Amino acid sequence: MRKIIAVILCLVMALGLVGCNQPAANNEGDGEKEVKKLAFKDAMGTELGSVHVETEGVDYSAMKIGFIHISDPSDMGYTYNHNNGTEKMKATLGLSDEQIINKFNIPEDNAQVIQAANELIADGCNLIFATSFGHESGLMEVAKEHPEVQFCHATGYQASSAGLANFHNYFGRIYEARYLSGIVAGLKAKEIGNNVLGYVAAMPFAEVISGFTAFYLGAKSVNPDVTMKVMYTDSWNDPTKEAQNANALIDAGCGVISQHCDSTAPATAAEEKGAFHVGYNSGMIDVAPNASLTSAIWDWSQYLVYATTCVAKGEAIDTDWMGGLYDGVCLLSDLNENILAEGTADAVKAAYNGILDGSVHVFAGPYHGEGVDFSGNTVTIDKAEGEWYEENEVVSAPSFNYIIDGVEVIGE
Repeated sequence: MRKIIAVILCLVMALGLVGCNQPAANNEGDGEKEVKKLAFKDAMGTELGSVHVETEGVDYSAMKIGFIHISDPSDMGYTYNHNNGTEKMKATLGLSDEQIINKFNIPEDNAQVIQAANELIADGCNLIFATSFGHESGLMEVAKEHPEVQFCHATGYQASSAGLANFHNYFGRIYEARYLSGIVAGLKAKEIGNNVLGYVAAMPFAEVISGFTAFYLGAKSVNPDVTMKVMYTDSWNDPTKEAQNANALIDAGCGVISQHCDSTAPATAAEEKGAFHVGYNSGMIDVAPNASLTSAIWDWSQYLVYATTCVAKGEAIDTDWMGGLYDGVCLLSDLNENILAEGTADAVKAAYNGILDGSVHVFAGPYHGEGVDFSGNTVTIDKAEGEWYEENEVVSAPSFNYIIDGVEVIGE
């Protein structure tokens, strides 16, 4: 599996970015918002709008849009969050229920992805989104056979090399929100006198490694003494294993845990064991009011509106697309003010503004890390003070694939 990751990393780093220009962010807004909604504020304190897409006067009546999801919204995580984006896109563009077809619980199996995509085409879809990493190869096969349909895949990396005008990848700078959520965790760890963080990770892929590294570096920026233990579930959505790993991390001495997995199981495990928690994909305060501090979340509607509008207007979709904090694609959910460490909101706000004005770089040194290349050979990364790794520099898929000092993988 780790060789697969290395192949992905090398391919991602080798490919060039192809496609149209990124849609611009809209800076106009009405000013002050509560600190817990920091993701909508720029360095000057003004509200940020969404990715700018001109929708006025566009005819969407011919649009029929299909979605292929690995799970369903009951996961209260990844698919829940992505489906929220669908609903927001539908409302924004005035689409009817009949214009949206969802295929839920489609595993990362080429044959089943191909079948689901062909069924969506038979039902009249002219735009199809697939949202899980392992959906990519099957979706590409269908895209080759149906140039009249546009296909958009989240978290993948092959669009730039595919040579298909109708196949696109999309993701975002979620590492920015991860970094901010790490600040929340690091300050809480300092407050409780336990500097060992835990992380329930899905797969040993660059997407996950990039995310937990950003989280760790955010925590370390406010608490230099933190270390972090990581356990993989080897599944994107396995609530039982996620709960087991969360419990194991807490039992191993982790006082604050986080996650890159689909369910709320780590949050409820932290609640039951008296630990603290940072979530992903959805705000989890409701299920763990005494544990969940905040979550790194997405507003996928930003991309869905953009891609749907491109198709409706007959314009090209970017081959690779990514958004971040600045345009409201990657956010923090509400901060749980009842259990935050003192000074958390101010620290998050300062880092947020620093990311926006370029004075804060998420993957800034000093650190040393090790990963593997596509041949399975160990490769290293060393960043000194004032140096940083530029994530998403080539394509939308994450590429940071190194385990840095201070992070320990203790189980898979």
